[in-house]
Amino acid sequence: MKILEVTNVDFSLRHFLLPLMRGLRAEGHEVIGVCADGPLLAEVRDEGFRVEPVPMVRSFSPLAQVQALSALMALIRQEQPDIVHAHMPISGLLARLAAKLCGVQCVAYTCHGFLFNQPGSMPRRGLSLALEWMAGRITDRYFTVSTQEAEDAQRFHIHPKPLALGNGRDPASFHPDPEARQRIRAELGVPPNAVVIIAVSRLVRHKGYPELLEAMEQVPGAELWVVGERLASDHGSSLDENFARAERELGGRLRRLGYRRDIPALLAAADIFVLPSHFEGLPMSVIEAMLCGLPVVATDIRGPREQVVNGRTGLLVPIGEVAPLARSLLRLVRDSDLRYRMGSSGRMRAQSRYDEATVTAHAVAALLGNAKDKKPMPDPQAAPH
Repeated sequence: MKILEVTNVDFSLRHFLLPLMRGLRAEGHEVIGVCADGPLLAEVRDEGFRVEPVPMVRSFSPLAQVQALSALMALIRQEQPDIVHAHMPISGLLARLAAKLCGVQCVAYTCHGFLFNQPGSMPRRGLSLALEWMAGRITDRYFTVSTQEAEDAQRFHIHPKPLALGNGRDPASFHPDPEARQRIRAELGVPPNAVVIIAVSRLVRHKGYPELLEAMEQVPGAELWVVGERLASDHGSSLDENFARAERELGGRLRRLGYRRDIPALLAAADIFVLPSHFEGLPMSVIEAMLCGLPVVATDIRGPREQVVNGRTGLLVPIGEVAPLARSLLRLVRDSDLRYRMGSSGRMRAQSRYDEATVTAHAVAALLGNAKDKKPMPDPQAAPH
């Protein structure tokens, strides 16, 4: 079969969709990536995949969305795919509509987070719920990455049979690595016994950076590594003022490392992972950190609360609050035994629930319509034994 995997930007295609594309190709199918053009697509093309650029934008601009819809329809008519598999809210809506208008046999969608579950005005959230409900009517196979959002899809009658697929990462790539720990710390001039807190995400406000940077002022004896950058398509005000204040207050305890391709080594070199997001799907970064044996401090929201067993594999904190975040980080900074116990439990949990090979096999089977022949995924809400 020919399958189009459609998302918004190159970052999403490279970091979220590529394992699924590999899995589908291994089953003998022709897989074509579709998203806005960008430098990260070179890595996907280097693996032999064809990627077709379309003018996707992450905004509600009517003109831009009409242009993207028109480009998608032209591509679908040209390629005549058997399945169009869409991802992300806006690109997912457009791709499903284009596929339906072009008479594609199977229209599939994976929700990586509902817009109506995100902070925002009631009209905006209401509109996003209405659009999701309408798009659900033209979706043959409906997936989510988290169990809670599968429950939401059913509760709001978005789709009668949503299936939570989960997310996964490769334990062979993400694991404790003493050699990498020593090498990275030597490169950065960080002492072996220094406690390092690491955050890996795009540099946007909804990842909780204002709270995190302020909380670090109350966490002496540790430094913070910030890994990531702001995408050109990201919205909202910049974090320049927040980082400028943090650089004044924290000095050398703050390291901004930018976009890096050696995430497994950086995680192995750190001691604590933090992600105080305001909303998430099922964050890959938490899975990566758990596989590397790090305790996780995250907000008690959809996604992370399925991944982190509070008090056992990490600590969950209220959204948008500085003091509880600072207390949780400080607790882990001061207790190396607790860090080790939580990190070890988290690694076991991630290995059993978020192994990339298992998750990908489940997703491939579900997309191709034969998920009933596959072993179901473990319950992601069950605590590890």
